[in-house]
Amino acid sequence: MAIETLPESSLPVTRPLRPGLGFLTATPIIAGASICLALVIASAIFAPWLTSHDPQLLAPAVRLKPASAEFILGTDAYGRDVLARILYGGRVSLLIGLGAAIFSVAIGLVIGLVSGFFKWIDAVLMRIMDGLMAIPSILLAIAVVALSGASLWTVLVAITIPEIPRAARLVRSVVLSAREEPYVEAAISVGSSLPKIMWRHLMPNTIAPLIVQGTYVCASAILTEAILSFLGAGISPETPTWGNIMAEGRAFFQIKPSLIFWPGLILSITILSVNLIGDAARDALDPRMKQREAGK
Repeated sequence: MAIETLPESSLPVTRPLRPGLGFLTATPIIAGASICLALVIASAIFAPWLTSHDPQLLAPAVRLKPASAEFILGTDAYGRDVLARILYGGRVSLLIGLGAAIFSVAIGLVIGLVSGFFKWIDAVLMRIMDGLMAIPSILLAIAVVALSGASLWTVLVAITIPEIPRAARLVRSVVLSAREEPYVEAAISVGSSLPKIMWRHLMPNTIAPLIVQGTYVCASAILTEAILSFLGAGISPETPTWGNIMAEGRAFFQIKPSLIFWPGLILSITILSVNLIGDAARDALDPRMKQREAGK
């Protein structure tokens, strides 16, 4: 009796989740977070049109000026417009957050797919990931910056490296579960190539958790960059970032606390907004959360 096999085209293929953006307005709190994050991003993009001052122009004659019509948030110890530095600083901080999220998720996706599918290399890759996770992320970032010098790309790499193991372990756990599914075993039995199995059957299962993970990495990267800059181990001080602005303002905190208050407030609002949106994305992409809501 001949055994018939299903043609490869008839095998079920999982598709990546393409959730709508309705979760951004699911609740008033999430809607507020979405609006705040949109305003922060828009202010960073349109910074040249929102202020006429050069964020790096030194003007000692107007140093530590209070808020006025010319300088809405006043000036710092070097006479630079605080508002201009906050707006332009958002460009660097958001770029590092977004870059760290993209690179860590992309690299973690590759490592997780390989580790979860090939058992013979899983032990080696996961021990390397465990070793990276054992090192405090701040200390690892400081070491990388100290070895390579302070620059935008160095800081981005230094922040990305500690986040890769988390994404890799997340993808690995999803792949270990998905590889036992009947449609994956059927694809293997009919001779599908390994790249096709990973691309069409395994990777789509990782999209939803990686989207959520990416939001958390973005928020963590923005905070880490601010900490590195505050400690003097980040981007060069003349480059406006939220961390650099607070680091320079701490010496004048008793005289003018607004030098730390305003960039700290924007930093806190941005991180809180990203985290809230990440929670909303998790609830929208997790089918178990939807089942719980339906059962209420």
